[in-house]
Amino acid sequence: MIRTLAPSTSRSTAPAPAGVRVFAPARLHLGFFDLHGGLGRSFGSLGVALDGLGTVVRARRAPQLRVQGEQAVRARGVAEALLQAAGIRGGAEVQVEQALPEHVGLGSGTQLTLAVGTALARLFQLPLDTRALALLLDRGRRSGIGIGAFDQGGFLVDGGREPTGGGVPPLISRLPVPAGWRWILLFDPAHRGLSGGAEKQAFAALPRFPERQAERLCRLVLMQMLPALAEADVDAFGVALTEVQDGVGDHFAPAQNGRYASAAVGEALDLLRRAGAAAVGQTSWGPTGFALASSTQHAQRLLAELQSTPVLRSLHSRVCATRSEGARVEALPDELHALHRGGAMSALHS
Repeated sequence: MIRTLAPSTSRSTAPAPAGVRVFAPARLHLGFFDLHGGLGRSFGSLGVALDGLGTVVRARRAPQLRVQGEQAVRARGVAEALLQAAGIRGGAEVQVEQALPEHVGLGSGTQLTLAVGTALARLFQLPLDTRALALLLDRGRRSGIGIGAFDQGGFLVDGGREPTGGGVPPLISRLPVPAGWRWILLFDPAHRGLSGGAEKQAFAALPRFPERQAERLCRLVLMQMLPALAEADVDAFGVALTEVQDGVGDHFAPAQNGRYASAAVGEALDLLRRAGAAAVGQTSWGPTGFALASSTQHAQRLLAELQSTPVLRSLHSRVCATRSEGARVEALPDELHALHRGGAMSALHS
């Protein structure tokens, strides 16, 4: 449901930029820790922002709305909803220079929505922060990790959805990740994760999560994962994260045909687990898997183990650091628009 902005709060008096460019980082959703919900709130999410992967959107005012680039249909829907809610007459020229692949577990929908929404909010001087945009544009229904990644980066924990189901789950912890740690991503181009109606049906069909197991996962997060991260103990952090991942993956197995949505990714993760990865798991509904390494060299050694097997033939891999900050929002002068009207800027200059 798209809400309407109150007229008294719909505009700012600050000077309007000629154009706005937004880089929104990808994120890994690292699991839920209270799928039981017996205390009222439910879900509770873990996640991390990624460096070097993201969505890039550029916008400037125009007589009518015009949207071009990757995932232009979805971006246009976001722009139309925001302009309508704000009561803005006229339009904008929106260019999606780079978009994350959809339904692979990197948060593409939320990051595109927030990038387009933020660009237009800055362009039209709307006093909307990221949480307000998410609420207005119907994002963050179960998890606040994508919103936290857009705002702050780092390792993020949200407090779950309130009993009424409204609002955006609040961010309750944000910690930096040691600069040397690396995330190995494994992509399976032959699969896509659940989304939309299929995702709702999957949640509805699953049995209730055991209360004792939810208690165990909450204790792992509070008493092992977060302290280990604060002390830069990659092994203790990884043990806790892998246990959370295994528990959640096994619960979702009936909906995704196993602990992992992709059998090939699952095979690769099992190999990386045995080869000494600090943690392994699947982001969101997958099919993308991840493994945590203590350094670039460690990541390279783990990938070398996979190279000696046939499992990588159907997969793509990438190594990323954690992004320690949120989205990058730049005001663009007129001459920069003129320079880039003929072609897109590099999406990874963040």
